[in-house]
Amino acid sequence: MEHTRTRSIDDALAAARLPETAESDWQQLLDRVDRELPRLETLFRRVYGENEATDAQLALLLGELATSWQARPADLKAVDSAREADPHWFLSNRMLGGVLYVDRYARDLDGVRARIPYFRELGLTYLHLMPLFLAPEENSDGGYAVSSYREVSPALGDMEQLTALAAELRENGIALVVDFIFNHTSNEHEWAMRARAGEQEYADYYWIFDGREMPDAFETTVREIFPDDHPGSFVPMPLPDGTVPSREEAERWVWATFHSFQWDLNYANPAVFRAMAGEMLFLANRGVDILRMDAVAFIWKQLGTTCESLPEAHLLIQAFNAALRIAAPAVLFKSEAIVHPDEVIQYISPEECQLSYNPLQMALIWNSLATRDARLLQQALDRRHALPAGTAWVNYVRSHDDIGWTFADEDAAELGIDGFEHRRFLNSFFVNRFPGSFARGVPFQDNPKTGDCRISGTTASLAGLEAGDAGAIDRIVLAHSITLSTGGVPLLYLGDEVGQLNDYSYVDEPAHAEDSRWVNRPPYPEERYAERIDPTTDAGMLYARLQQLLAVRRRTPEFAGGALIGFDARSPHVVGYQRPGDDGALVLCLANVADAPETVLASTLQGMPATGSDLITGQPVDLRADLVLPAHGLAWIRVRSGGGE
Repeated sequence: MEHTRTRSIDDALAAARLPETAESDWQQLLDRVDRELPRLETLFRRVYGENEATDAQLALLLGELATSWQARPADLKAVDSAREADPHWFLSNRMLGGVLYVDRYARDLDGVRARIPYFRELGLTYLHLMPLFLAPEENSDGGYAVSSYREVSPALGDMEQLTALAAELRENGIALVVDFIFNHTSNEHEWAMRARAGEQEYADYYWIFDGREMPDAFETTVREIFPDDHPGSFVPMPLPDGTVPSREEAERWVWATFHSFQWDLNYANPAVFRAMAGEMLFLANRGVDILRMDAVAFIWKQLGTTCESLPEAHLLIQAFNAALRIAAPAVLFKSEAIVHPDEVIQYISPEECQLSYNPLQMALIWNSLATRDARLLQQALDRRHALPAGTAWVNYVRSHDDIGWTFADEDAAELGIDGFEHRRFLNSFFVNRFPGSFARGVPFQDNPKTGDCRISGTTASLAGLEAGDAGAIDRIVLAHSITLSTGGVPLLYLGDEVGQLNDYSYVDEPAHAEDSRWVNRPPYPEERYAERIDPTTDAGMLYARLQQLLAVRRRTPEFAGGALIGFDARSPHVVGYQRPGDDGALVLCLANVADAPETVLASTLQGMPATGSDLITGQPVDLRADLVLPAHGLAWIRVRSGGGE
């Protein structure tokens, strides 16, 4: 397929080649170019048009990809080759993710390295470090306003330490995941500073307009994300000296979808695509394995639309995917799209984002625990769980962020549930405003007038451990059992495995006091980790039970991949599904979300073989008899077609 390379691209590649590059290395690059260029070129032209300017930008991009590949360390090139040979490596039943804030969990990057023995004890194969790049000290949105993708926040370490950490994690079988803030930069990023200073090249990196005509036109159809921070989607452009004029006096405006200090990048400019590809490749060459693509739904703007999840957003991510398949093919993308469930899946494919958060499952696990009703979760598993081959959900009980009730109103209506009123109930329940609630969550962005609210809180506090509820540990184990058994990459917010509670001291820190999400980002729970080996403590009981489930998962090949077949347990309190394996084997998973025992009748199980084996207890199971699940109980039962074990 070498004929697909134009003369300008061949010239750009030749100009980028270094004398010391071995012929075998160079040929490997050319092979990847020939394989991926048709896709990359098609996508690039669909976004940027058929013209000489696009040709020139594409040639520059290929030269930059060649330069980056030649700079890629040999050990990372070996990882590239291994993952090309095993492209589904992340679908293994041995995958287990952990997520942490470096400063909260380990003080700095060297502290994270010191915790690698524990990560191995837990069985981690994937470690997500929350935003750690250089960001403004006062206004950083928790690190999501990046001032440099090539510098680590000095309080955490430096890029050399991050590179060393990535290498040591890799030696221990742990992939490194970092956030790639895709939609915007901080207003203190070099590009933003140069735009402010009047350099037109960098002003074109952002959406900057003279006067209000265009901002007003865009804002006619674009929703406000953080109205408490600023009205609309545009904020006054600072003057060259840094002074920010009032909205009444402003003459220039810059697009800021989120906070006023987060300026949206202008991907309509192909130079921005090249610049951001360069930032991705810089991180890839430091050993980053997975890039969490933040706020992907917002990256393309078009007048007269909502500027969310537009077709060009998908084309751009696919083009970045193709670019990295050339210069760093080991790297995966993970999408963060907190949108309607029908839209979430649109970002997931081997050609776009191979991984995606599963916010619907997370929200519906909590819904099930609050209502003791598993029907919405069952519906989601039956209808919305399937993904394209070669992709995976990242399943989690809770994240660093708040919980939003992302189910579709039309799905709820089928079950006779009014979506608006049900969300009001859930918000009331999880912040302990509902009689008998076991949850001790904290409201985030609570709006009493509209009823809008999201929920902050650690898993243990939301599940009842803080309130001293007798079912708390069982609920925590049950919730995690679902993320461990439904397929994909299960993700733990580290500290939850030992039952860390809410940290209310966040209100004493000026930088955190106005953001209740910090209640569920507590510092390293040292005492609870020390208690994890003591089975008489809450931490010890919880850790032992989760470790048992993790061990079962690792030795259960049916839990690899993402194939899932729904199972109707004929009880509104029991969620059921089957995980098929080879040779007719499958694992039947059942989970009782009620506060009382629930029976799955023998008649419901009659389509199963007569006997099976409970993978958790190791005991045989008679599937011709009624199966009783205790309150918040679960069962993972392996059966084989034609008989039992």
